[in-house]
Amino acid sequence: MNYQTFEPHQELKMVVKCYWTMEDSAGDRLEKQSIIPDGCMEMIFHHGDLYKQYTGDGKGIIQPRCFVIGQLTRPLEIEPTGKTSIFSVRFHPHGFLPFASIPIKEMENTAIPLEKLFGRDGKDIEEKIFNAHSVQERINLVEIFLLDRLASLETIDHIVRSTVETILIGNGQLSIDELSSKIDINRRQMERKFYLAIGLRPKQLSKIIRLQAALKMLLTKETANITSLAHENDYYDQSHFIKDFRELVGITPKEFYRKNLKMSSFFIGD
Repeated sequence: MNYQTFEPHQELKMVVKCYWTMEDSAGDRLEKQSIIPDGCMEMIFHHGDLYKQYTGDGKGIIQPRCFVIGQLTRPLEIEPTGKTSIFSVRFHPHGFLPFASIPIKEMENTAIPLEKLFGRDGKDIEEKIFNAHSVQERINLVEIFLLDRLASLETIDHIVRSTVETILIGNGQLSIDELSSKIDINRRQMERKFYLAIGLRPKQLSKIIRLQAALKMLLTKETANITSLAHENDYYDQSHFIKDFRELVGITPKEFYRKNLKMSSFFIGD
């Protein structure tokens, strides 16, 4: 797979983390892959063949051609049905809120078609992206689309932004009491604002961010020392680390290391 990332326009940097593209190369096998939660929502445009998404009961459904995927709280199992050609917008954890037409929480683990979210405008941007002749043209088109809808960044509460930034800086290792103390806000108020804006609770996002940090270490080291990984990422003990790992990745750290999941590695540490 050929995977590339691109920086957003300055006016969108507060909400968009990056744009990315993925194309398969000759000889790539059609095999099931797991996407690991990273706290970010995505706007996906498939201008190649579609992907099959597996539901919790093991059944497979074909994803829409263009959609926004809500917050993931478990591994997302997908499988290509043919040639992969994807253009995507990756939002910051709080970044999709100004564009949401339905409650963020209702989108959890679900691919929502753009037409359902944006009506005819959603269909129009699909057609424009498909007819574009370069990545830069697609970026320009989607930025016009997003900027037209970015009425005000005040939609994102400063408390939510501050909490997200604090979680990221701390690699998800701060407790909820430590977070509320640093933000200087009542814990209950912080959790309510955060949940409405992001679709996750601060503790959930912290768990995801801490696990992402551990995954990055696992993928960049030659050996998998589970005890060291747990210690370096401030897990209470090895069993706590393995429990969170299985919940968010679907397998144990050792199994992950042996399989070296290709698709998942694209989405770690961007």
